[in-house]
Parts: sequence; C-alpha cells; structure tokens
Amino acid sequence: MMKETETINITQEEKESMSHLDTELKILKEDVLELMHLVKTQLDKCKTALLEFDLELAEEINLNEKRVDAMELKIDRDCENILALFNPVAIDLRFVLAAIKINSDLERLGDHANSMAKYILELDESIDQSLIEEMQVDIMFDTATEMLHNVSNAFIKEDTGIARKIFSMDKTLNKIHQESSARIQALNEEKKPNLQMLLYLFSMIGKLERVGDLSKNTAEEIVFYIEAKVLKHKKTQPDK
Repeated sequence: MMKETETINITQEEKESMSHLDTELKILKEDVLELMHLVKTQLDKCKTALLEFDLELAEEINLNEKRVDAMELKIDRDCENILALFNPVAIDLRFVLAAIKINSDLERLGDHANSMAKYILELDESIDQSLIEEMQVDIMFDTATEMLHNVSNAFIKEDTGIARKIFSMDKTLNKIHQESSARIQALNEEKKPNLQMLLYLFSMIGKLERVGDLSKNTAEEIVFYIEAKVLKHKKTQPDK
C-alpha cells in the first residue's frame, strides 16, 4: 500500500517498456500528487500557526504559496502538451481533463491556506484556545486535512470508494459554517470576547468551508476519470 507522501518512481527499465504517452501520464500523476501533498502541508501548518500563534510558520506558508503557483503553472503546461502532442483518448483523456481541474482546485486550496496565514500575521496576540474550540475551528481544520488525505489516497489507489467518503465529510464543514453566525452572536452576548478575533475566526470558517467544497470537487474529478461519471451535476440530498 502506498503512503500519501510516497511518489511514483519510474525506473529506466520501466520507461523503456512504456509508451511515451504512458510515461508522460505517470509523470503528470506524480506532479499532481506532489501538489496535493504541498497543499495539505500548507493547511496543516496553518492550524499549527493559529493554535501556537507561530508567526514564523505563518510567514513560511506565505512564502510556500509561490511554490504552489509555480507547480500549478507547470502542471497546466504539461497537460496542454500532452493534449497537443499525444491526442489521448478514453481513460487517458479523462485523466488529463481531470488533472487540469484538480490542478486548478489545488491552487485555490493553496490560496485559502495562504489567506488564513495572512489573518494570523495581522493578529496582535494569540487567539484564546477556548474561543477557537467553541467556534469549532480546530474541528474544521482536522476535517479539512483528513479530506485532503483521502483525496491523495483515492488519487494514488484510483479508489472511488475513498473518494466518495469525502462527500459526507464536507457536510461537517458546511454544518459548522451554517451555525457560525449564531454561535458568534451567542459568544458575544455571553462572554464579550475580543470582537476582532471573533471576526478573524469567522473569516477562517468561511475559508475552511471553501476548502471542503474544493476537496469535494477534486474527489468528483477522481471519480469522473475512473468511472467516467460526472457527479457534480447530480442532484444531491440536502444536509441534515
């Protein structure tokens, strides 16, 4: 079983036995997987920076955003070259089309992690741990990173069962997001916390809800290229 951080190594012997298209597709998959890992790491660091009020770590996230952008451009360029030079068909074509959309979603995920890091850098002091827990921001971070972990595993193993687990996990993020306004109002009336900190947490909740949506989009693309089914336009049941 491959671990999330493992890469897809291609030996010279394998290269010789594979077609040029197969080699390019395998390299593309490796690059997309690397971007997934980078974005998940950005989100992990964001949670640590918030909980430990680690401004150096928040700065590191900001600097790493350039790597995310550079990888997105490379993957985009590689997808265009594969389409232009090899004219892939069937599952190979679906994989390249899915990689283009996954690449875009991962870049946007990186943007959200970077935005949250900027919020942390704007703070004058750490946010009280109990406030973070009452707003359930810690739960949202844990759920979002687990979703990205499942995205990577589903992509490596080409397992649509793992991909579909992500859909139900997104409901947790949506529920916390939907209840956040009422929770802020109650906290403000009961404890009179620092309003600015509450607003920063509210903004983070919005970003994490979008992280869930983008992770779900990525899972849909994985299912698409494996099963040739477009799920995103199917009518979904309302969250309970």
